[in-house]
Amino acid sequence: MIMMIMSAIIFSISTIIMILTNFLSKKTIEDREKNSPFECGFDPISSSRLPFSLRFFLIAIIFLIFDVEITLILPMTIIPFNSNIFMWTITSIMFLTILIIGLIHEWNQGSLEWAS
Repeated sequence: MIMMIMSAIIFSISTIIMILTNFLSKKTIEDREKNSPFECGFDPISSSRLPFSLRFFLIAIIFLIFDVEITLILPMTIIPFNSNIFMWTITSIMFLTILIIGLIHEWNQGSLEWAS
């Protein structure tokens, strides 16, 4: 019974402290920049039909693709100890070959060049 009362008191005190710190830590100075949403460096107040750099978009997509591929490559160093070495070698070579062919294709298409 005493433990329940003590835990209720501690819970109440910690709730009051969290509410007080929330009110005390709020910023009171608000301006146009702080109230506007951040839209990747674009001013959301002005026209929303500004031209968007397609090169920037392609570089971002390529980065995401290679980021996912890195997460698939990193475990390849641990897998040979726990599986069949022949199957691991064939799978790794096929995966890296597809990755290199994709990189060569992007390079030939000019997707990796920022300035054209």
